[in-house]
Parts: sequence; structure tokens; C-alpha cells
Amino acid sequence: MRQIVLDTETTGLEAAQGHRIIEIGCIEIVNRRITERSYHQYINPEREVDAGAAEVHGITLDDLREKPVFADIASEFIDFVRGAELIIHNAAFDVGFLDAEFGLLGSAWGRTTDYCTVFDTLKLARDMHPGQRNSLDALCKRYEIENAHRELHGALLDAELLAEVYLAMTGGQVTLALDAGNARPGPGGHARRRRAAGPVPVRVVAPSPAELAAHEAALARVRDASGGSCLWLEERETAEPGGSAAAP
Repeated sequence: MRQIVLDTETTGLEAAQGHRIIEIGCIEIVNRRITERSYHQYINPEREVDAGAAEVHGITLDDLREKPVFADIASEFIDFVRGAELIIHNAAFDVGFLDAEFGLLGSAWGRTTDYCTVFDTLKLARDMHPGQRNSLDALCKRYEIENAHRELHGALLDAELLAEVYLAMTGGQVTLALDAGNARPGPGGHARRRRAAGPVPVRVVAPSPAELAAHEAALARVRDASGGSCLWLEERETAEPGGSAAAP
């Protein structure tokens, strides 16, 4: 199963008011493993970035003037997400902006759901943790995903964090490889949190002579109290050499 964890940054909060996408970040998950494939693109919105939005993500129009417009990257973006399930936190926001961008290109481009399905992790989090804070930062803290490096919002960084949060919420496996101790930087330049994929070694502690004696005494009390019957003793005796247990 192929999934794409997606996040966007925008010039403002409302696509209906003419705000545009300025950054797209995508992380690929295949069969519940984060792969090395990602998609990241800054976009020239051809309009000013609201001051409030710039305070959140730190991106201004001056940073974007030399970047491609959405029309120039639409086909490659579609090729990356086509046929996948998009994993998005507060999907209505990002899908609304993507649909608005496709709409500006013309009706032939259709809508996001013409190319892929959508899964909203915010809805999942609210179902799993009703009445609690379910922002991405809150979920990182709840599932012990390291996000101290997240000083500003960024589409690729937030997609990386959401990929780990989603896997933790739905099963816990977020490793790229079996070697959990050999963390490698993700596409955003920071090391992803690893979880061991292999079995955890079980420590075996042998009983002391005193503990063995206490165990035997307890079994004797069980046998005496039950009129001479103790299933554990009977099975042990038949399994010992000379016992009556049949050979396997």
C-alpha cells in the first residue's frame, strides 16, 4: 500500500479569498515503512503573503519570486501522488487549497480526489483522544516524536513529523531499516526518530536455591490440599526420564 503524507504552507487561511499555496511537502510510505522518496517544492503565489501567515512559516513573497508558479509544477506533483492515499492533518484545509489551485488551471484538471484518496489524521486523533489537544505538536509530544527543531512551520518538516505520528497512532512502526540505532537524516535534514523493528531481547533470570525450595514447598501444599493431585507436578514427573509420558 502506497501512502503520501502531505502538508502545505499558504499565503493565508482562506483559499476562497484568493490565498495561494507557497510550499508543498510530501513523504512516501509504502507498506507502513517511510521510504527515501519525497516531494518538496516552493511556489511563487503571485501575490503577497499575509503577515500573520509569514509569522507562522517564515516565508515571504521575496523568498518566492524566483520559484515556479503552480502551473509549472502541477503535473509533476500529480505524478508523485497519483494512486496513493494522502495522509493529511486537517485535510479539508490542504485539499481545499489544492482544489483551488487546480481550479485556476481549468476544469480539465479536476480535483485532488480524482488522483488519490484522502485520510484525515486530525479526525483520527479526535476519535482516539476526544477532548484533548490534537495539534501536530501535541501529537508529537503524546507519541514521543522528537520535534524540538520545529521552530517554524514548514511543509516538508511537518510532513516528516506527521508520517511518524501517523504510524505511531496506527501501529507504532516508523523505522526505515532494521538498525534502529543508525538514524539517518530525513529530507528536511534532521534525524528521524527510530523504533526497533526486531524483537526485544528477553532477560532470563534463574531462580535462586531458596526460591526453588519455596516453589517446591508451595507445590507440596497444593498437592496435600487437593488430596494428592497437583497437575504441574504430574506433568513434570511424566516428562522426566523414566516417566510415563509418550515420546514426541
